[in-house]
Amino acid sequence: MNRGAPIPDTVTLHMPFRVVKRGGRKEMQMPDGAVQPRRTDNTLVKALARAFRWKRMLDSGEFATITELAEREGIAPSYMTRVLRLTLLSPDNVEAILDGKQGPAVTLARVLEPFPLEWEEQRQLFA
Repeated sequence: MNRGAPIPDTVTLHMPFRVVKRGGRKEMQMPDGAVQPRRTDNTLVKALARAFRWKRMLDSGEFATITELAEREGIAPSYMTRVLRLTLLSPDNVEAILDGKQGPAVTLARVLEPFPLEWEEQRQLFA
């Protein structure tokens, strides 16, 4: 546009994309080669925060057992155990989750499943 041209009332922009489900939410997926900004998965971040908080409470002796802590938090001990396992994630996986740079396969449901303790194996699994 140049200075003398009138400003149009509407502008139409065509952008190829498709809608996919990820972790129960719908998300736009851009075509190959297009850069799509990642968003921090608040559900994953909240689970990580809970895991490290609960671990700190257990380590400090505030609660003697997972069952005791789970009862106070009002959740099932089995769920608490699965969430506490997140404290075993490698530091780079934790950082990727906090920065929103984790792979598309890294969802809360996926990280609550059993995963290897070796950090290199985790990197390959969650890549």
